Amino acid sequence: MTLTRTRTSIPEDAKREGLLAVVIGRAVAWAAAGWAVVLEWARAVRGVVTPLGWAFVAAAVVSLTAGYGWGWLELIALGWGLAVLVAAASVWLIGRGAGTIRLVLPAARVVVGEPAEARLIAANPGRRRFAGVQLELPVGMRVVERVLPGLPRGGAFDEQFPIPTERRGIVPVGPARTVRADPIGLMRREIVWSETAELHVHPRTVPITALSTGFIRDLEGSPTRDLTASDIAFHALREYVPGDDRRFIHWKSSAKTGTFMVRQFEETRRSRLMIILDLEPGAYADAAEFELAVSAAASVGARAIRDARTVSFVVSGRLRPGAPTHGGAMRELPTVSRDRLLDALCLVEIDDRSAMLPDVARAAAESLAGVSLAFLVTGTARGVTPLRAAVTRLPMGIEAIAVQCAPEGEPSARTIAGLTVFGIGYLEDLRAMLARSASVA
Repeated sequence: MTLTRTRTSIPEDAKREGLLAVVIGRAVAWAAAGWAVVLEWARAVRGVVTPLGWAFVAAAVVSLTAGYGWGWLELIALGWGLAVLVAAASVWLIGRGAGTIRLVLPAARVVVGEPAEARLIAANPGRRRFAGVQLELPVGMRVVERVLPGLPRGGAFDEQFPIPTERRGIVPVGPARTVRADPIGLMRREIVWSETAELHVHPRTVPITALSTGFIRDLEGSPTRDLTASDIAFHALREYVPGDDRRFIHWKSSAKTGTFMVRQFEETRRSRLMIILDLEPGAYADAAEFELAVSAAASVGARAIRDARTVSFVVSGRLRPGAPTHGGAMRELPTVSRDRLLDALCLVEIDDRSAMLPDVARAAAESLAGVSLAFLVTGTARGVTPLRAAVTRLPMGIEAIAVQCAPEGEPSARTIAGLTVFGIGYLEDLRAMLARSASVA
């Protein structure tokens, strides 16, 4: 049996169609690549030509078109003059002005009112000299402008810029950029050198005494001076009296003394704190009251975190239209560390749609369990009525302390229907009142 190999021939039409497909495919690819280059070039041009520059370009085109169309030499001269001016302005965009520019924040967190600064370090590690260029650094809502001098080979430029810290919040710093622009303002080229850094301006806090009130009994807590018959912190032995639990009889001591002896324990307790900061604008007479309230709440929260207490920091939530009054009435801030809490307080502001203090207290009571001590921090505009209503929303057995803030007001302490109300005019007043309460307790 003989195997023969047959050769199939490709028709000429198929060859032509295949070649045509390849040509069309390559043409489409070249067109796409060319269009991408055009778009990139147009994007680059839009990024450097100012509105005034586009006006000059349009005026040059109109003048040249009208001049050559109507034969007006004046329009032709004007058009070419504008074109030469635009071309000369583009020469100012050449160059970078520095090899490297770094933005450094010596401290990422400061307290309101403390001095803060940003540091810009420009260097020229290359071989050729860089010419001077304008340097811009956005700091908050303003832009700091400096002239970066020419840097020789190995030269450096180091300057510090003050950052305003008059108000609590987050101040964005940067990005640092160099700007090349012509004197008329037709062209402007920006080169970004750094990322945007954030400076957290924390509210002012004062060190307060340890929060010894509001303890609940807890086997994982700290021993106290109160004695009990059942706990884990052993205190001493005493004689058995009728009614004592026989499980706590110490048999070895009973055998030595001939009298039944029972163990006595120190009661262990732990404090679980909740701090509620009112964000409802009607609760404050002015912005100074709100800032004092933020500082007071931050002082209590920072002390609780330092004492390793279980603490929940709650602020008024923003109500959504059509949602129930208590739905979303509270928002909890992170209390993992002091810095995390103070960072979150940098962004806290009063809001017209914030829930009322009684609704916040009810939502917090439903969401947080095991609270033994609650601080309610607010202003003086609404008096004590919202405070009393908020306390009634808390579960029974919770000790509540209300702090009303009135800057430069006289300090006061009063008890209204079982609610302790502190009136403070300065943060130091809060420290003194809590210290006095601790000494009495």
